[in-house]
Amino acid sequence: MPIKKLSTKSQFLPMTGAEMAARGWEELDVLIISGDAYIDHPSFGPAVIGRVLEGDGWRVGIIAQPDWTDPQSLTVMGRPRLFCGITAGNLDSMLSNYTAARRKRREDAYSEGGETNRRPNLATIVYAQLARRSFPKLPLIIGGIEASLRRVVHYDYWQDKLRPSILQDARADLLVYGMGERAIREIARRTEKEESLEGIAGTARLLGARESESGNFVNCVILPSLDECRADKGALIRLTKLVEREQNPFCGKPLVQFHGERALYIEPPAEQLNSEELDRVYELPFNRIPHPSYRSPIPAFSMIRDSVTVVRGCGGGCSFCGLGLHQGRFLSSRSEDSIEREVRRMTKSSNFKGTVSDLGGPTANLYGCRNGIRENCRKCRRASCLFPNLCPHLDIDAEAAVRMMRRIRALEKVKHVFIQSGIRMDVALRMPEYIRELARHHTSGHLKVAPEHLHPIVLRRMRKPGPECFERFRKLFEKESREAGREQYLVPYFLTNFPGSTPGEMKIVEDFVRRERWKLRQVQDFIPLPMTPAAAMYYSGLDYETETPMHVVRGLAERRGQMRQLRPETHGTHKRKQGAGLVRKKQKEKLDF
Repeated sequence: MPIKKLSTKSQFLPMTGAEMAARGWEELDVLIISGDAYIDHPSFGPAVIGRVLEGDGWRVGIIAQPDWTDPQSLTVMGRPRLFCGITAGNLDSMLSNYTAARRKRREDAYSEGGETNRRPNLATIVYAQLARRSFPKLPLIIGGIEASLRRVVHYDYWQDKLRPSILQDARADLLVYGMGERAIREIARRTEKEESLEGIAGTARLLGARESESGNFVNCVILPSLDECRADKGALIRLTKLVEREQNPFCGKPLVQFHGERALYIEPPAEQLNSEELDRVYELPFNRIPHPSYRSPIPAFSMIRDSVTVVRGCGGGCSFCGLGLHQGRFLSSRSEDSIEREVRRMTKSSNFKGTVSDLGGPTANLYGCRNGIRENCRKCRRASCLFPNLCPHLDIDAEAAVRMMRRIRALEKVKHVFIQSGIRMDVALRMPEYIRELARHHTSGHLKVAPEHLHPIVLRRMRKPGPECFERFRKLFEKESREAGREQYLVPYFLTNFPGSTPGEMKIVEDFVRRERWKLRQVQDFIPLPMTPAAAMYYSGLDYETETPMHVVRGLAERRGQMRQLRPETHGTHKRKQGAGLVRKKQKEKLDF
């Protein structure tokens, strides 16, 4: 069913009764509750879902960051007719609120003025319970990355305990996992016709005790139950492996996990949007700015204001990252025409200064690459297309990204086009022309790369390429920068306290930084995100592949030790002569304590 295009001038989705009245609406069809400030930009999930539903003709409103102590804060636009959609926002709310040291963050990038305490802990649960009180018997649909990564039994790092599926505590009718456009349109259609919400790809339901007892689960994969996970820490490893194996939308089986007498039933993932569908979503009438009710800047908006998403999905399967579990492993790239149209609209804004800050997505240089199109891919149960080596069925298009970047930077009023999203270095080494283009035209003085570690065993546990990959990429980037006569800075990100990384393994990174006289811009301390393999390793103390015991750094004092190994004051500073290749800039380290 194609998304309709609105003929009227774009308006913000209403946030108040007065804004509803200005549209001539007496009631909403769908109400979206979000833990983020409302920014009408395609980088923000609530705005995307709202615009997709609006494009189908539904009347959609948004309540952003409501007062979670007051049920009346949800009723400013009345009771919606079909359902209420609930999301914590673009991040897990616990990650938004707390650091790796389990301390309250000083800034919330997704709130007006960076103000903290605008969203509760476990916001999806709190908002859902509030909505149940405000709108009795109204269908409640939870989604977003918090719901995605907490859809099964999971380890919560900040509370240091196992938690059941978020559905159990939220008491919602349905959970949408993944990007959600396909599922939410089907949910709207079915709720309008008062049809069952069973069998929608990319959703999960918590069955009643009677239905759970009589259910036919013969064709399902039975996951370790909540009780089994609580009794045996190793069960979380086995659970995570089973979930990963069934993430292919073409061959994945339904998953069942018992929570006491009730069964959590998870449908196979929804198929990724194809290029044409992705174009339609990103060309919906976004205003690309925050709602006009905000008076102070929203930090996250300033970071992505002039960025353009060009690719979705991630085939990397890094064990510490939730993107693959949320966006999916298969890639979708937008057409060059669609990207150009979006940039042309950006250039018409009075706020546009001539710089496109990013053409990216989870991994910028996977634009134009394809997987999931061959029969082998449709049967594949690997968690990664890139590890332990690049899959031969991954079609790497070395020209698509280069052609697209050249086309965008040639546009009138565009002075600079930069790449700020992650670069997958092992793929980039298969695309020397891309590295050349990147070094000569699309690096804003700094290029962020993420080797994450340099010890081969730790890298294996991360599902990252070996240390030689970083070194080869570095030399090639140096060469291209030197030949272009450009002084450029490589900004590497290293991850401390990853499971299995002791001070001994970290010393390899420390020695490298000291030898290269490199002052790091930022040191990232590992945070176990729910449902990821790395979280299972952290919780269980077992290697993910071999299930053998390994050391895990847990206490704050011990965690600080690895951070100190990479502190900049312990190393000298060095700046090569201009034109000699890669240059390291003296930078202040940001410690995420």
